[in-house]
Amino acid sequence: MKIRKKQTLNHILLGFAVLVFLSSCNTDETQTVATFDNLVLEDNFDKDGEIDTSIWNFDIGDGTAEGIPGWGNNELQYYTDRTDNVTTENGFLLITAKQENFNGAQYTSARLQTKNKFQQLYGRFEARIRLPYGQGMWPAFWLLGDDSDGEVWPRIGEIDIMENVGNEPTRIFGTVHGPNFSGAESVSKAYTFDDTRVDTEFHVYGIEWGPNYINYYVDDVLYNQITPEDIEEETNGEGQWVFNDRPFYIILNVAVGGNLPGPPNAETVFPQTMLVDYVRVYQK
Repeated sequence: MKIRKKQTLNHILLGFAVLVFLSSCNTDETQTVATFDNLVLEDNFDKDGEIDTSIWNFDIGDGTAEGIPGWGNNELQYYTDRTDNVTTENGFLLITAKQENFNGAQYTSARLQTKNKFQQLYGRFEARIRLPYGQGMWPAFWLLGDDSDGEVWPRIGEIDIMENVGNEPTRIFGTVHGPNFSGAESVSKAYTFDDTRVDTEFHVYGIEWGPNYINYYVDDVLYNQITPEDIEEETNGEGQWVFNDRPFYIILNVAVGGNLPGPPNAETVFPQTMLVDYVRVYQK
């Protein structure tokens, strides 16, 4: 089945939605929302069979080369740069998880990231994505802080724009990780769809990020705002806001298994593919 490319920008109502959301919150000057309307990065994946390597790097392996088996999450896949696992077709990026024996792993998939090619402090980051389905699937669109100064996770910070547990096709998560609020202790909020699913329809997942706030959106609906005050409250004053001192880079991946979703089961159907229509980044 061919999938026809459809691109939509719904920013017309964005400002109004932000005002409505903030009017219902106790806000102050630290939570002022900026408008990011200067497009600085766009990949529409328009060249079939070609990943733009001026933007994207491939993470390869099972994580053990970095000393973190399973990429730190007990994941089960081996990431490759093979076209079986990552390619472009009909204007989409396809990241495909497969069940196969490969270099000691039982599953393969792919993970793309923009480290040292595109990194930005603050702005709007968004992608239009259709997710895979099934127990053990763990697709994500997220950001990591630059670690060139020698700092390590979670001090560099992590902003998960969208994560999904594959057997929950009507819910996604937006999460931040940092010192004293990482892993299972992260600060997170779920968004639940009422009349659609993430594996049958495309949705736009995004954040707007400034010095003292990160706003989370699904299809330009603002559903959460995280501030330094929230981190302080959630961690009893022990958490540190680390989202204002370094640029972050983009990651797109489909993990198999791991701490969050658990392993696949007999009902999980392979292969499973995440389709990405576009990735866009804006600044002021």
